[in-house]
Amino acid sequence: MDFTLTTYYPIFIYLVIVIGFGIAAIATAHLVSPKKVTPVKQMTYESGMDPIGDARQKFDVKFYLIAILFLVFDLELLFLYPWTTTYQQGSIIPAGLRDIVFWEVQVFLLTVIIAYLYAWRRGVFRWR
Repeated sequence: MDFTLTTYYPIFIYLVIVIGFGIAAIATAHLVSPKKVTPVKQMTYESGMDPIGDARQKFDVKFYLIAILFLVFDLELLFLYPWTTTYQQGSIIPAGLRDIVFWEVQVFLLTVIIAYLYAWRRGVFRWR
């Protein structure tokens, strides 16, 4: 297999388009946005709460539960994507090991689904 730079031209063109779009979006937002400075706009903003009062106030635990559930499902996809690509190729995993790996992933998915259903039944997703 010969290495030629011409095979990478589409990637370079795509990279230039993506970087150009990012720069154009930032420049357009900077040029078009209103520039009126007010004390409210200059005030710091943290997690949807105004920084007024004591810093040690109580938060609802549901915020943390949603964040943990997001991380669990995000990590599930992180582990699931490489498994699906190698499982579809079939050449990386030996034939006898493919069934074991398949059932391990099924148990993993079942565990995540049970955890999701448990959180749903406990009312984690209700915002009252």
